[in-house]
Amino acid sequence: MRVGRSAKLFVGVSLFALVAAACGGATPEGGGGGGDGGSAAAGKDCGKVVLNEQAWAGSTANTYIAKAVLEDELGCEVEITKVAEIPVFQAMADGKVDAVLEDWQHVDEYEQYIDKAGTVVQGGPLGVEGHIGWFIPKYLMDENPEFKTWEGLKGNEDLFKTPESGDAGMFLGGDPSYVQKDKELIKALGLNFKHVTAGAEPAQVARWSQLYKQEKPVIFYWYTPQYLNQEYDLAEVKLPPREEGTDCKDDAKAGGDPEQYKCEYDVTIINKLFSKKFADSGSPAYDVLKRMTLTNEDQEAVAKAIAGDKEDPEQAGRDWVEENQDKVQEWLGS
Repeated sequence: MRVGRSAKLFVGVSLFALVAAACGGATPEGGGGGGDGGSAAAGKDCGKVVLNEQAWAGSTANTYIAKAVLEDELGCEVEITKVAEIPVFQAMADGKVDAVLEDWQHVDEYEQYIDKAGTVVQGGPLGVEGHIGWFIPKYLMDENPEFKTWEGLKGNEDLFKTPESGDAGMFLGGDPSYVQKDKELIKALGLNFKHVTAGAEPAQVARWSQLYKQEKPVIFYWYTPQYLNQEYDLAEVKLPPREEGTDCKDDAKAGGDPEQYKCEYDVTIINKLFSKKFADSGSPAYDVLKRMTLTNEDQEAVAKAIAGDKEDPEQAGRDWVEENQDKVQEWLGS
């Protein structure tokens, strides 16, 4: 699906200013652990850890949660860099970046840096799962429960008419740079929708959120995790299931028969990656980051605090850590 964030999805809402600060052994504001916290890493020197923050809200959330834990629980000196998705593989290979906490399965780079060169290592799933789909406001789903599946849209497309869609209903597509196949799905499913593109993601969000606030019908390309899911009550329209043994595709840039795209978007397992140098360093931070897991809801809540509520990312990360000490203690091996 989103084999590479730049290619798709999710995604790019909210870019954040890079915090290139190195703060060692800070005391958490409002409590939440401090020091070694009795963890299995007690007594080990953490040293410096370089985390890479990607250009979307979820990555910022992951990075600052990790930063708070490493600084306040292990006394690490954490530096945050902001290298783009593909170049960061070479940065890890060169030992300039220690960890990427959210990678969307860059297949070619995995083969080059993990399988062949061995300079980057897999750190296991973050726990967050990415999924693209067709979404409508929940108020519309409550009024039209038949919209729970795509079959319920048939014959009801007129409900979604807008001036630019003419005699068809409007389907609001995603950012043209994202992985998508909605034009092909509409055709393959025989739905009377006109695919309309508002432009880049901020323009798309502005369009559907305006209709949402007016409590009007709207159906659009969307995805999870995304911090706006914490602000808007949305519901997914179920597309045809992916059948075992079939090669159903998700990225229509490949072209071809629309029938090959006639299925729901796949789920992307989001991975953590580490430089081999960091993995072999003996730093207690490596073990903690390997055990670090978040749910979609965890990430969205912190991303919303940062991107939506304009909270300082350092504070947002520490607040989450303070409120989720049970999870944090598991990462620490306590």
